[in-house]
Amino acid sequence: MNGKMSNNELADLTRFHLYMYYYDVIIFKNISKKYGDNLVLDDINLTIEGGEFVSLIGHSGAGKTTLIQLLIGAEKPDFGFITVDDYNVTNMDRNTLQYYRRKLGIVFQDLKLLPKKTVYENVAFVMEVCETSDEEIKKAVPEALELVGLLDRMNQFPDQLSGGEKQKACIARAIVHRPRLLIADEPTGNLDPESTREIVDILLKIHARDTTVLFASHDNQMIDYIRKRVIMLHEGRMVSDEQEGTYELDMLKQVMNAPSQMVEIHIDGEDEE
Repeated sequence: MNGKMSNNELADLTRFHLYMYYYDVIIFKNISKKYGDNLVLDDINLTIEGGEFVSLIGHSGAGKTTLIQLLIGAEKPDFGFITVDDYNVTNMDRNTLQYYRRKLGIVFQDLKLLPKKTVYENVAFVMEVCETSDEEIKKAVPEALELVGLLDRMNQFPDQLSGGEKQKACIARAIVHRPRLLIADEPTGNLDPESTREIVDILLKIHARDTTVLFASHDNQMIDYIRKRVIMLHEGRMVSDEQEGTYELDMLKQVMNAPSQMVEIHIDGEDEE
C-alpha cells in the first residue's frame, strides 16, 4: 500500500462527504460490547434524527462513554452496527474513518489543548491539519471564538485560562469547521455550577444552528434545565427514552422497571465509583 486512494475509494469519500454535509441520522442497531467478561453495552437500539439535542445519562459505568467511543469509531462493537445515513461506521476503512471523524465535533471532559499554542492557534490547528485555506481559517476561527465568548482571550495560552474558559476553547475547536454532529462527553464534569451553565448554554446555541448534539452527563440540574430528549443507560442497557425528559423522572422510571433487585440511585447528580 502506498497510502494513496483508488478512484473508487475517492468516489466513496465524495459520496460520504455529501451525506455528512446534508444529513446526520444516526442508528445504533443491536449494539453489544464486552471488555473481557464485563458486558458494558447490551443490545442497544437507538435512532437519533438530524437536528436533535439528546442528553445521555446514567451513572459511572453505565456505558455512556463506550457508546460514544463506538459512534466515533474508536471502538468496535462485538455485535450489531452503527450507521450514519446508511454508512456503516463499524465497517469503515482507515481512510474513510479518518474523514468521518473530521466531520464530527467532539468535546471530552479531559482537556486536550496544546499548551504552547494560544487559544486562536489551538482552534486554528485543526483546520490547518485539514489543509484549510488561510483565508477560511482567518474567518472561521474568530467566529467560533465569538460564539463561545472567548474572542477577547484569543491570544492567551491555556495556562492563563480558567477551567470553564479552557472548555469553551475546546468547544470552539470542535465547531470551527461547522460540524453537523457535536458529541460532548461529560464536558462539564470538572466545572463549577456557573461555568457548567455557560457551557450548556453554548451547546444550546450550537444546537440552534441546526447541529445535532449528543450530550453525555450525570448533572441532574443541567439535564432538567435543557429539557430535551433524555436517554438513560443503566448497566449497559437503555432503560428509558423520553422527549423533554428530566433526570429525576428517568431515574425513578429505572427503579420502577428494575428487575426484582433494589437499585440504588442518587438524584444529586454524583457518580458512584
